[in-house]
Parts: sequence; C-alpha cells; structure tokens
Amino acid sequence: MTARERLNQLKEKFGPAIQRADLPGDSRLFAYVEPATLKAVCQYLFRELDARYVISIGLDDRPFSGKFLVAHNFAFDRDRLLCSMLAHLPADHPEVDSIAPAVPGANWAEREFRELVGIELRGHPYPKRLVLPDGWPDGVHPLRKDVPWNQVPADFDENAEFTFDDPPAGCTVVPFGPFHPTLDEPEHFRLYVEGEMVRGCEYRGFMVHRGIEKLAESVLTYNDIPLMAERICGICGCVHNVTYAQAVETAVALRPPPRAEYIRTIMLEIERLHSHLLWVGLACHIVGFDTLFMQSWRIREPIMWIAEKISGNRKTYALCVIGGVRWDITPEVKVELRHLLDKLEREWREVVAAVSRDKNIQKRTRGVGVADQALIKSLGLIGPVARAAGVDIDCRRDHPYAAYDRVDFAVITDTGGDVWSRVVVRMNEVFESIRIIRQCLEKMPEGPLQASIPDELPPGRLGLSSVEAPRGESHHFVITGENNRPHRWRVRAPTYQNLQAVPMMIKDQQLADMTISLGSIDPCFSCTDRLETIDLKSGATRVWSQAELIRLVRKT
Repeated sequence: MTARERLNQLKEKFGPAIQRADLPGDSRLFAYVEPATLKAVCQYLFRELDARYVISIGLDDRPFSGKFLVAHNFAFDRDRLLCSMLAHLPADHPEVDSIAPAVPGANWAEREFRELVGIELRGHPYPKRLVLPDGWPDGVHPLRKDVPWNQVPADFDENAEFTFDDPPAGCTVVPFGPFHPTLDEPEHFRLYVEGEMVRGCEYRGFMVHRGIEKLAESVLTYNDIPLMAERICGICGCVHNVTYAQAVETAVALRPPPRAEYIRTIMLEIERLHSHLLWVGLACHIVGFDTLFMQSWRIREPIMWIAEKISGNRKTYALCVIGGVRWDITPEVKVELRHLLDKLEREWREVVAAVSRDKNIQKRTRGVGVADQALIKSLGLIGPVARAAGVDIDCRRDHPYAAYDRVDFAVITDTGGDVWSRVVVRMNEVFESIRIIRQCLEKMPEGPLQASIPDELPPGRLGLSSVEAPRGESHHFVITGENNRPHRWRVRAPTYQNLQAVPMMIKDQQLADMTISLGSIDPCFSCTDRLETIDLKSGATRVWSQAELIRLVRKT
C-alpha cells in the first residue's frame, strides 16, 4: 500500500482524531493525532496492520508551537513505507498514554524521553530511570530547550548509587560488568542465578551517554554533525554518517548525484564486510576457537587497507556531507578493490567451510540465546537477530536508499533463531556484500560527487532515514531548524532494540552461555549511549568550543 492508502485506513478507523497528515511521497507518512487517541492508533498499526515498531521520540517544541511533541515511528516493510504518528501536548503539563503495554518495544524509548524531555507517561509498565546518571536530580530534563547544553545541575549527587530490583526468591546475584573481559564498554547486567541457570536479569547501561543530540541542536551545524554521527559506533561510522545525511536530505527533498549514491553503497558494504569478519572472529574467540579468530581477522585486514585508501581512514570516516560525498573512487582503487574481492571470496569460503563443519562451535551455539518470531515482533528486533529466526527484513531492499535499488542481492535468512543461525546469516551475508560491491563498480556512472544546496535549509521539515547496518536497521529522525542546525535529531541504533531482548534470550539458560548469547547480537553499547576529551597522562578533562573544533577540522 502507498502512504495515501495507509492514511485512508487510519481515517476510516479513527475519523477526526487524525488531525492532519503530511505525505512527502509514497514512502513517507507523518500523521498528527489527537493525544487521547495516540495509543489506540499505535496499537492498531502494530497489532492489526502488522507494522514494525521502530522508535519513539519526545521533543520540546515550545519555541515554535508552544507545545511539546511526541512521535512514534513504524515501518511497513513490504510497502517500503516509514511512518510517524505525532501528537502535540500542552506546555504546562505534557502527559500522554504509554504505548508500551500494546507495543512492548517502546519501553526504553518512552522511558528515555520521559527523563530527557519531561513528558510524563500514563500507564507505563516499568517507569524506572534508564538514561540519566544515578545522581542526576529529578525535574531537570536536559533535552528541554531552556536547559543549556553544558549545564551541570548544582544539586547533582556524585555519590548516588543505582537501586536495583530485588532478586527472585532462591536466586544468587552474579554481576556481569560493568567491566568485563569480553566487553570493551561499561554495561552492567545483574544476573539472577539459581545454581548454574540464569532465572532473570536487570540491565543498567548508558554509563557513557555523550549527549550528541543536545550538541547537534545547540552548537553544531548540519555539516558538522556527520563527523560526530560517524563516531556514535566503533564499527558503523559510515552507517550513521549516511543515515543522518539521508534524513536531512529527505526532509528538504534533496537527492545526491548518482555517482555519490554508488560510492555510499560501496562504502557501506565495505563496512559490512569488515564488521561481519570481525564478529565471526570474535564469536570463535568467545567459544575458544582462536585459530579461526586469527584467520578471520587476517582476512579482514586488507578490507581496512582499502577503506583507508578511499576515505583516508581505516574506519570509513568522513565520507558524507549533506547532498553527497567527499571522496571519489579512482580507477586505480577500482582495480585494486576488484582483486581484493576475488581473494576475499576464495579465503572466506574456506573459513565458512571450517566453521560449518566444526561440531564444537555448533554444540556451543545451537539452541542457545534463542529469539523466536514472537519476541522479534514484540520488541522490534532487527538485523541478523531477526533474519536468523526467519523474519525476512532488510532495509536495503525494503526501504531502498543510495544505489541499492539498482543492484541485485539476496536477503539471507535462517530458521533456528539461535546463536548458530546468527553465525550462518552473517557468514553468508559476506558473499552478498561482495556481489553488491562488484555490481556498483560496474554500474557506477561518471558525474559530480555533491549536489548544489542552498545556504540555509528550510526549518520545520521532518525527515526519516533507515539504513541497514551490519547489526540491523539504524534509524534517524530529523526536524530541520534555524541557525543552520536541526531542531531535533534522534538516533536509534540497532543495538538499542536488540539489547532489550537479552534478558529473555538468556532466561533459563546456563550462566556459561551468557557471553556468547550477548555477543551474538553484536552489541555496540556506545551506540545506545549516544565531547569532551581526557588527557591520558594527566587525567585532565577539557570541553572544546565550536570554534576550536572547526579550527581543528580545517587544520587536519
């Protein structure tokens, strides 16, 4: 169905409660809903129309509309449609019914905007603190427009400690983190263990939340933000770079030149290659197969070299600007990349054969960390986690962007829903990435790298963008603003949704399986935490001004 047809369904069901709608095209729908009806609308989309839940956003819109705004985003993947259900709330008492009882995947997102924006939730099933530091005072909401981006509340309590729930009767508490040998980032899973079996879990994360969304609307400009967006994740730099750029481009109806779209596609698939090779190596390491760990990383290293030749960085940084890309792919690099893909394909087939035959890996991964289709639907799980359970979703095909609508590839799925199936999906997706890059090298036209754009983008435009990261869908929501920066930018990384399923995936499983079950979602905790610097010698911290950052960027 088109956006217009979906809108007609909503109007037939809810009548005047659908106050107005914006349809920028057949693939986007923004519907403004009576606040009292918002929960029912979202339940209808999710339960009866089978839309996939994406993310929820809260916004202090008082400087423009005099109200607060809440938005719940959904996807109709087979229709290639992204939609947002929005409702304005009064400035003096912003409150709305929670949709989490009907759409469980909205649990975290609603708790987040309750803390950061101060929108109260009626009927939320678990309104416990999620994001703000333990000592942050109640009533101070940092994403409100009247709170400065660098404010530290005077009554912030550095000694406050997070209060965990009581463990179930008969269970022992086993702390997993906040620092753990197999995790590179601080996250705390409080495991409730009976003997060797995990019976429950409480999660406390967001320990290095960086406030990038506040910085984006306060001190950065549109073309500053890609440099920060690509640092959201240690792997998916190009993913967040492209997702943000496309959100702004869709908001203002700007399309990059075709050559730029092909280059974005190539770099996204190079990023997928080095991410999947890294993950398969780490998975082998977690279960004790270090020989294949080293082989996987050896095969991966030339991918990092070619990324550096194209972008100047092993981490595919600094590719995008609004309206295009910075770097071209030269004829010499095209030849080298083709040779690299041929060698990679040969060597990766040997790795896949070795992993597929290894009975020890299968014993450690089959039936472990299961996420079935019901859990995937309920929590909005995405990427290899969903595809490993036979849920056939992939933003590259379902919501095509860059040059993905001009190349052929298969969406890899499996049926087990366990760690082994996630291994299979990722291993086979490597071959599809090689196939996509080869097609792009053949089809990429000549032409400019950047579109011409006006000095100022029009304010008040809404943009949605979804990009298939190696871990799953990255989704960015943008409302354009004044002063050459967004009015609101919301980032939803794939780990944000998939991490919510870990307590269910490990329940009633052995404690020894916790590490590989968690690792199987390929977690990036920094993605969920979304710049200050620390001098490693002295320990001194420093906050950089906008002018200093600009000087540093131009100097380098």
